Amino acid sequence: MRFSLFIILIFSLLTACRSSFEQVRLSNDPPLILTESIKFYDKGDYLRAQTLMELILNQYRGTREGEELFFKYSYTHYHLGSYALAATYFTNFSSTFAYSNYAEEADFMAATSYYMQSPSFRLDQDPSTAAIDAYQDFANKYPDSERVAECNERIDELRSKLEMKAYHQGILYYNLGKFNAAITSFDNMLSEYPESSHAEHSRFLILKSSYEFAVNSIYEKRAQRLDEAKDRYKDYITRYPKGPNAKSAKDLNKQIESESKNLSI
Repeated sequence: MRFSLFIILIFSLLTACRSSFEQVRLSNDPPLILTESIKFYDKGDYLRAQTLMELILNQYRGTREGEELFFKYSYTHYHLGSYALAATYFTNFSSTFAYSNYAEEADFMAATSYYMQSPSFRLDQDPSTAAIDAYQDFANKYPDSERVAECNERIDELRSKLEMKAYHQGILYYNLGKFNAAITSFDNMLSEYPESSHAEHSRFLILKSSYEFAVNSIYEKRAQRLDEAKDRYKDYITRYPKGPNAKSAKDLNKQIESESKNLSI
């Protein structure tokens, strides 16, 4: 009996809360809706806060109250995991309220919303690129901000992800036997990320790809491409005379020299 009464009491309380929210939502009273939406927001009930805020955004556009309303509305999307929308609303906020005390935070959160969309390095990296650009813009706009250090850390993190993407793209081309594409991909990666921790292995795979590309070419182009493979060997061994793949590179160079001699016979 007591358990049944307890269940009824809980149900009644939930119903009352729901009814209270619905009463506010249907009240057509902007000041009341504004007050209650902020209360829900402060309690962390971002879905209800967002639902109420959407009812009054237009009424408060261009007003003093509207500044805080639009700022917190942007945050509701972020807290609910709608990062693409959050990025859009934070960007719009800083553009609309350029001199607001919230403008710096809005710019930072726009960048962070892109950052939160950054996927595994194996997937499309457009959000990572957007986040890098946004964090860089923030650092340029607010050079004295205490958030700049965090921006730089995240830029480094995201660039490492882009580097990893480029490195594995080259490996994929190599494994698929698309040796010329592998060479181009690794060259682009090394140009963009010259200090990459994968530089040695990338240059070794460039050498291997150059050899495979040469020996699988039509006869008329084989000599020229073997010469290009020799140049790739010289580049590798000059940079990494004691590298982890130096012995394999030397063995491969012997094959290149042998193939070249066979062509001249």
